[in-house]
Amino acid sequence: MDNMAPAFSHYSVLLDESVDGLSIKPDGIYVDCTLGGGGHSEAIASRLNKGGRLISIDQDTAAIRASKIRLEKYADRIEFVRDNFRNVGDVLTRLGIDKIDGAIIDLGVSSYQLDTPERGFSYMHDAPLDMRMDPDAALDAREVVNTYSEEQLKKIIFEYSEERFAGRIAAKICDVRERKSIETTYELVDIIKSAIPAKAREDGPHPAKRTFQAIRIEVNSELSIIEPTLDALIYALGVGGRLSVITFHSLEDRIVKQTFAKASRGCTCPSNFPVCVCGNKPKIKTVTHKPILPSERELDENPRSRSAKLRVAEKL
Repeated sequence: MDNMAPAFSHYSVLLDESVDGLSIKPDGIYVDCTLGGGGHSEAIASRLNKGGRLISIDQDTAAIRASKIRLEKYADRIEFVRDNFRNVGDVLTRLGIDKIDGAIIDLGVSSYQLDTPERGFSYMHDAPLDMRMDPDAALDAREVVNTYSEEQLKKIIFEYSEERFAGRIAAKICDVRERKSIETTYELVDIIKSAIPAKAREDGPHPAKRTFQAIRIEVNSELSIIEPTLDALIYALGVGGRLSVITFHSLEDRIVKQTFAKASRGCTCPSNFPVCVCGNKPKIKTVTHKPILPSERELDENPRSRSAKLRVAEKL
């Protein structure tokens, strides 16, 4: 790692609330699907005894390397796995784990990834367009920006960030790249700024914020993997097992809410059927009927947590 890069860190949003939501058994088996800076894993591991087991997953080698050092005193109960959490079912199978007592997913981008310029996540630093959470992944932001069609760009920018100038931004990107490829974050920022009317740039967040979010989501398939991952975790939970999920924008939260609702529903027969013929039973119950939000103290300590929401479900 570059000596100038920041230490791998990530403020663990809703830390106590999400870990408390798991109702941890000291000898249970738990999964941290998004290891990041190790905050949630540390809180879980500290509540386990030597008979407990924690599987900590991350696709970023820097996260695993730093967390192994941070969590060294819990080495007897943690197994680190480098993988995408979408493969959690396969990970558990490889480890010979049939049932788990709980799992946590924090869908936020780590502070390290945002604040390390060479990772290309931030519109505040000039860097090569990248945005890959897994540095070895094939698709990066440069490829999205330079090869996606205007319609594809418009679609992802609008759907993943609700950017009202998505059409103008997509058209401007395509116009610029006809003359030269777009290589850096600042080049993309300048293009976005030039596509948004001056008056619209005066208020609100940084004009590039929404577009960068949308491209990052596309690069990392962030939305498409949520539902199948939750389904796999619900399947893996033993009776009474808990699942805590932290989201950071409305699209993520909607997917989690809908997935939990579907797994809670049970019978899917039409209402005019006299008896149930589908045989479906509720798989979970929602513990948090409304999402838990960060406290005022947490908001003061970490403004990035402002959009965070926590939902918890329990296996029936």
